[in-house]
Amino acid sequence: MLTRIVKMTFKEDKIDDFVERFKNVQARIAGFEGCHKVELYRDQRNPNVFFTLSLWESEDRLEAYRHSELFQNTWKYTKTLFDDKPQAWSLGKAQLD
Repeated sequence: MLTRIVKMTFKEDKIDDFVERFKNVQARIAGFEGCHKVELYRDQRNPNVFFTLSLWESEDRLEAYRHSELFQNTWKYTKTLFDDKPQAWSLGKAQLD
């Protein structure tokens, strides 16, 4: 299982545009093969900073999504709303034994 976290900072006047777009694509992203869920979080102290958290079966499934038309179109639009460069992390669960 792979956890993907993406941090995005939006122009203040573009926040509503982003939230509306996310609502429109969330179910389609979650329905993509290998995606177990996708959620949106908002920073408590900086309201123009959002995080997406998604769970994927594997890095291959995430990469397939990242090369899909759905991702390409969504990301192309979302990039126009940014106020800062996005950051992303792909995480696996730490083995503690």
